[in-house]
Amino acid sequence: MSLNATLDALFPTGHTVAVDRQVLTGTAETATGTVTVLGTTDAAAIDHRMALALAACVLDTVEQHPGRALVFLVDTSGQALSRGQELLCLNGSLAHLARCVDLARRQGHPSIALVTANAVSGGFLSFGLMADTAYALADAQVRVMDLRAMARVTKIAHERLVELAATSPIFAPGADSYVRMGAIEAIWPGPSAELLDNALADVADACAAGDQRQARGVARGGRQLAAGIVQSVVNSPALV
Repeated sequence: MSLNATLDALFPTGHTVAVDRQVLTGTAETATGTVTVLGTTDAAAIDHRMALALAACVLDTVEQHPGRALVFLVDTSGQALSRGQELLCLNGSLAHLARCVDLARRQGHPSIALVTANAVSGGFLSFGLMADTAYALADAQVRVMDLRAMARVTKIAHERLVELAATSPIFAPGADSYVRMGAIEAIWPGPSAELLDNALADVADACAAGDQRQARGVARGGRQLAAGIVQSVVNSPALV
């Protein structure tokens, strides 16, 4: 589905979203009011410029529109991979983007993310997963690392990783695996104004309850150890 068709389906009452070199920013009307829409398209590899443009949009919303909800539309092949981007400290730019989203949260701006096509690696971790709640379309491709790349990094044989991925969502790519791990709340069959309005209506309760992704990972059988380990660290005498 094209970007315009996706936007029309999500915001049938109107939207003004501009695209500048794979970065989309603008506003849209929903049943809960005007929202800021921002994200990437065409499987963008998020570089220094893109990260700063998205961060600027978040900061502008915080400054100019107190409390306005943020809707992230995610379509990224990950962070840009080049020596030039590394020399520009792309890691710092992505961290800046993540901090801006966190600032918006602490200033009372609820946020949801919708993976429309691709969500890969650092481009997803520093952006879409920073939202209060994340969703994905049914045909979306979600992964942090390809199994062959994971094999090179971990020195675990690719064949063994394939075996592990068959039973553990931690190793398996796909939106379903991220639902089981609690990172994605639910999968939508397609872009839908009704589902978006429901998500925006529910996000306030999600914010009040705090980050429940670890608890969802336990309940859904996707991550059985993470929540307990985190709690052990939090309760460590060294942190008290």
